[in-house]
Amino acid sequence: MRRLFNLAALAVVLCVAVSCGRQEKNAKYVFYFIGDGMGFTHVAAAEAYLAQERGVIGMDPLCFTQFPVLGEATSFSASNIITDSSAAGTALSTGEKTRNGMLCVAPDSVTNLKSISYKIHEAGFSVGVMSTTPVNHATPAAFFGHNIKRGNYYEIGKEIPGTGFEFFAGGGLYHPNGKEGDEEVNLYDWIADGGYTLAYGYEDFKTKQDADHIVLVQAEGSEEICPYALGRPEGALTLPQIVEAAITVLERNPKGFFLMAEGGLIDWTAHSQDLAGTIFEVLDFDQAIAVARAFYDRHPKETLIVVTADHETGGLALGRKGYNYDLTVIDKIKNTTTTTDVEEYMNDRQSLDAVNEEARVGWTTSSHTGGPVPVWALGVGSEKFAGRQDNTDIPKKICASMGVAF
Repeated sequence: MRRLFNLAALAVVLCVAVSCGRQEKNAKYVFYFIGDGMGFTHVAAAEAYLAQERGVIGMDPLCFTQFPVLGEATSFSASNIITDSSAAGTALSTGEKTRNGMLCVAPDSVTNLKSISYKIHEAGFSVGVMSTTPVNHATPAAFFGHNIKRGNYYEIGKEIPGTGFEFFAGGGLYHPNGKEGDEEVNLYDWIADGGYTLAYGYEDFKTKQDADHIVLVQAEGSEEICPYALGRPEGALTLPQIVEAAITVLERNPKGFFLMAEGGLIDWTAHSQDLAGTIFEVLDFDQAIAVARAFYDRHPKETLIVVTADHETGGLALGRKGYNYDLTVIDKIKNTTTTTDVEEYMNDRQSLDAVNEEARVGWTTSSHTGGPVPVWALGVGSEKFAGRQDNTDIPKKICASMGVAF
């Protein structure tokens, strides 16, 4: 009996040891990609376009759609079944719902909500926040700012130096001299005085990349978005470049890093019901994720990549006449739309409608829709993101994957 007892005890010890040996480590490097306005159909359109480029019927997978984990997230806000970007950004950043139009402030309009970027930074990780929109626009701002009105860009931008986060990037800063242009202190000066090095464009960044705290924008004093992927001028700042720059700065920390990168212009092109523009923004977003995937390939046991959206924009439908849609018109737009006339094309309702008609696609709205959004994940802790979840669950799962208290 004693021998049987000893054997049973040994078996228990071995089982515990094996279990502990299999225990997954926490993620050291986390990439959190948010495609603003990017629904399942936007992604499908981009994949169908790639297949068509090869002359076949079907869909060629993007980098991120090949990730092994797929889920979906509900996106309603505390006030509306259809969210806006600030309420959705708040949910994706803080794990809490708020009302449309508000940024990281609770529905009571008083209580500030804490982004996981602060919690992760306090745990010793480096933090980067970036977008193809201005840095103080809704989604990136949800990872550092607080305001009852998302449009108070000047006040939101003033919060940047106080974060201590190592890296910020975007097209520029909205309202650098205030909404009325009458503020005495320019936001760029405020941020520089707060200890940040300002870099203007990717080439300028390369000369300043050793700085401890950097804000990278496309040009000195810019209030603009990064140029659209369609008709983008040579040398313009791109999201893939921004992600590369962020990694250069953030990976110096031996503890690890957290990086939030927004493909913000998917939403802008979809608001315009611009099929070609939307497809090229999704493809550009995918190229930025490919940068993270290459990093993952170097650190597969330490990296987590999460890709999602804040909401869907436009209600894109692939097909409106018969059992077919045709994206060959996209190449015509690609080959004829230049840097100088991309804005003109995007604002020409007749031209945009003609493209949609020829392609046989439809849009239900020029605003947001309320359906669930996709979630893809790869790497350490990625299994947590499978299946149905709410957008507030995603930041909680990211913290859990990093071993950071939520």
